[in-house]
Amino acid sequence: MHPESVKELETLLTAWEDSNGTRKAFELFKHHLESFEGVTFDFKARPGISYSLRAAHPSQKNRKLFTLVDVIDDDPAARWLSVCFYEDMITDPDERGDFVPGGLLGEDAHCLDLDEWDDEHVDYIKKRLTEAATSASA
Repeated sequence: MHPESVKELETLLTAWEDSNGTRKAFELFKHHLESFEGVTFDFKARPGISYSLRAAHPSQKNRKLFTLVDVIDDDPAARWLSVCFYEDMITDPDERGDFVPGGLLGEDAHCLDLDEWDDEHVDYIKKRLTEAATSASA
């Protein structure tokens, strides 16, 4: 990650009051993605709108990323997460996510939202992150 992006991410995490557990989930998702060999990150800060952690893998030739973990910042006191994937990279056996036409860099996406910590839902999203990282590295 570019040094400026690292600083922006650190600033977000330091200032983020985690009353609903979403910062904890964000950090868990980031650490989980870091566990996959070759995964790289980009971070886009748009205070008041969103903070986007974008994960990519060098094996990907036609896409710039494989998942986007968005921190939605419309209310900094109650930030929530939207974790998006390309529609063809994950499954959603419990149908918890939303199909978003053209929602990820112009391609069809599948997004799972998290507005408060929930062990089961966090684990479900983590499994989708594993699917996407495995698919991206193939």
